[in-house]
Amino acid sequence: MYDRYGPPDVLRLEDVPVPVPGPREVLVEVAATSLNLSDWEALVGSPAYARFGGLRRPRRRILGSDIAGVVAAVGPGVTRFATGDEVFGDNLQRLGGFAQFAIASESALAVKPAALTFAQASAIPQSGEIAAQGTVDVTAGTRMLINGAGGGSGAFAIPLAKAAGAHVTGVDNAGKLAFMRALGADAVIDYRAEDFTRTGPYDLILDLVAHRSVFAYRRALAPGGRYRAVGGRVRALVRILTVGTVIAGVSGRRMGILVVRSGPAQFEPLAQRCAQGEIDIHIDRTFALHQTAEALAYLGEGRALGKVIVQP
Repeated sequence: MYDRYGPPDVLRLEDVPVPVPGPREVLVEVAATSLNLSDWEALVGSPAYARFGGLRRPRRRILGSDIAGVVAAVGPGVTRFATGDEVFGDNLQRLGGFAQFAIASESALAVKPAALTFAQASAIPQSGEIAAQGTVDVTAGTRMLINGAGGGSGAFAIPLAKAAGAHVTGVDNAGKLAFMRALGADAVIDYRAEDFTRTGPYDLILDLVAHRSVFAYRRALAPGGRYRAVGGRVRALVRILTVGTVIAGVSGRRMGILVVRSGPAQFEPLAQRCAQGEIDIHIDRTFALHQTAEALAYLGEGRALGKVIVQP
């Protein structure tokens, strides 16, 4: 739990009553929760959009959105699940995953594929939604660059793009170059050593950590190319929506924000591909519940190769 924005040491372990599910809600006994960049942003309160749920202090006191576990109880009106069902989902609206029990909306959950462990299933929802929607238009021969490709979303986006026939360039820090190659990237760039906006040109750029100017992104795009940002600095995102729109209109290129849709329909297809062995799930490290602060610090330092998991 935490009561103020700050570094991982603002978190504390505390006993609280087991929550009671309301109408169309499910109580999940959590077996695994995967970490996302959104957890880190909500912890530190930055970028500014991370404070949407509470400007001065967090409204949700328990973080953790991507959960997997067993249904412990259901609220009135729940028809899709029963006690004992194994489920997983993106619980971004409710959070609460860094706990032994969490409340989730019935609509946020799906039945866990039997071929996946709880840890594997928890790794998929939010990262999978971003990766699937960020690569949906990829076709054979697409020259694609993924910025921030060594993290959770990139670990799905690279193989998804490769499976569609793209030539993929992955960008991240030097410690992740070998990992991105292992995922299937055709080329890799250490952003600290080389300016990726001066490489290319690219038909599609998926930017998971936008922070450059729109003019830099524009020069990296081929005519007719598309740039989509998912997260990053507020200033960069605002400029993409304003200046970027103008630049795109006069240059024959498209620039914008990828508004990620959530829910089982968005992550279940990828989960099935993972269960069938088509796409691998990459789990870097697993932490116990009392090590959640340590897990978030590890993620925040940018060292994670793929997904980080907390298991109560």
